[in-house]
Amino acid sequence: MNLTKQFFKYVSQNIFGLLGTSCYILADTYFISQAAGTDGVTLLNLCLPIYNFIFAIGSMIGLGAATRYAILRAQGEERAAQRYFSNAVFCACLLAVPFVLVGIFCPGTLLRLMGGDAGIVALGIPYARIFLLFTPFFMCNYIVSAFVRNDGAPLLAMVATLSGSLFNVVFDYIFMFPMGLGLAGAALATAVSPMLSIAICSRHFFQKDNTVQFVRQLPSATLLGQSCQLGISGFVGEMSSGVTTTVFNFLLLGLAGNVAVAAYGVVANFALVATAIFNGVAQGAQPLVSRCYGQSDRAGARKLLILGSCTALALAAVLYAVVFGMTDTLVGWFNSENSVQMARFAHNGMRLYFVGYFFAGFNIVAAGYLSATNRPLEASVTSICRGVAAIVVCSLVMSALFGMNGVWAAFPASELLTALLTLFLLLRKKKQTV
Repeated sequence: MNLTKQFFKYVSQNIFGLLGTSCYILADTYFISQAAGTDGVTLLNLCLPIYNFIFAIGSMIGLGAATRYAILRAQGEERAAQRYFSNAVFCACLLAVPFVLVGIFCPGTLLRLMGGDAGIVALGIPYARIFLLFTPFFMCNYIVSAFVRNDGAPLLAMVATLSGSLFNVVFDYIFMFPMGLGLAGAALATAVSPMLSIAICSRHFFQKDNTVQFVRQLPSATLLGQSCQLGISGFVGEMSSGVTTTVFNFLLLGLAGNVAVAAYGVVANFALVATAIFNGVAQGAQPLVSRCYGQSDRAGARKLLILGSCTALALAAVLYAVVFGMTDTLVGWFNSENSVQMARFAHNGMRLYFVGYFFAGFNIVAAGYLSATNRPLEASVTSICRGVAAIVVCSLVMSALFGMNGVWAAFPASELLTALLTLFLLLRKKKQTV
């Protein structure tokens, strides 16, 4: 199979898998909006940065370790490659312990830190406690999926992710309404879904063509650091949503209160779907780019970067056409109380915010390419710029100048600035290697 066909095979399967993951958060939002109205959507939006942080750690360890594994195997270093999988699992479980302890002892304190008032905190304690207790499974799901995909089974990884997502959507409804568990039921359905995904992915380890081995060893900080170097773009890619959500939540609370945060909850949930699409392009291409890099096939790696960038631009155009044409319909799905103010806020937010994906798609693909070609410093610079520095500065400045519209427009502004920086880093490296 030629490189272009392999690219579209891996990318399409990975997009569908990640879309499933993001869609179950949409399902959570829809059912919670039906059960608890605007306050329920506000609560979920305050919890999203916590989800993002958990997913970011799992993504950083999983993608980074799987990338190291793919590069070393392409270079014939089989023994060194095998140490990364078990180390990733051990380290993820250790890093999950603080989240579990917060879930047991002080979920309400965490919700207050995220900006929740007394009513939101009381509503959200059971929800936050349950999903925090299952943190190890969220993190390990990223790791298992990444290694299965890098070991030549992207279809199984996609099926596992979609199965977990379908389970979550179905049992969201069953737990919340027929069984009457309310928001705790939504958290329980979300928490169990990665366990199902891991179980399905684990089938790969019993197949004849499996090359991933579980090595009995103590957790290694050195191996973890080497993994995280190449996984930093995945970490910041996930964290960017959390940082953006946290900053926007506090700005919007100051500008217009809980209704504005609920409106942003709608925008943020659809943004998760959009980000999943572009992460699917980057993560789908990563095993192929790493293999080309390990085999010193620079022309192949550059071809994959061009394919990924063009694919991201085409997907951004389709995405914006859908959002622009169906803005009010999409907002209406989560406005069970028919709040005119929330609908107006979310309408403007969707149309301004989603312009940013014309630049964000390229940034995500380019950061993934830089990590996959063992350029962690440049990947980190690009990712940190878009995920932290640019978005914080732009949101603070533009909200002060233009109010709520400035908050919405901060995302495209920050992604544009990052795209210019990323293009400079790519072209500079190209000139140096000529």
